[in-house]
Amino acid sequence: MRRNLLFDFSVNKEKNTIHIKREFDQTVQLVWKAWTDPKLLDLWWAPKPWKARTKTMEFREGGFWLYAMEGPEGQTHWSKATYISIVKERSFSAKDGFCDENGTINSDFPQSVWENRFFANDQSTDVVITVTFDTLADLEQTIAMGFKEGFTMGLTQLDELFNKGDVK
Repeated sequence: MRRNLLFDFSVNKEKNTIHIKREFDQTVQLVWKAWTDPKLLDLWWAPKPWKARTKTMEFREGGFWLYAMEGPEGQTHWSKATYISIVKERSFSAKDGFCDENGTINSDFPQSVWENRFFANDQSTDVVITVTFDTLADLEQTIAMGFKEGFTMGLTQLDELFNKGDVK
């Protein structure tokens, strides 16, 4: 296993986007699986001590992932990602937002469109993510809610799953 895997996180306020590039020391097939299998997503998506719990996932264009982030003191925050496009082991995009347990979007919080692209290298895979918001205020609200810290923790947890051999 290599150390010092690439990680880049930048914000473009003119375009209302967050750009993330993260390298994983795994094949594109395993990285793709970790991002698209609800059992695996539940193991790494939420930053510790929070846990992710999938209620339902239909990984297909027009389908959605409805999941909860559950906190250590009983807090529950629901989110829904509706899949827009999927190209197996290359890319997928989804519209994401907070919702209730039935998937009804909560318009008090920002929604965003995620474009996730997967690039196979000789011995690793790069995941390049662009998260686009409707407004600068939505982008800033998401950053203020701790998005960078929480998502970075989740990606580190995914590395731990790979290192333990939990993704096969």
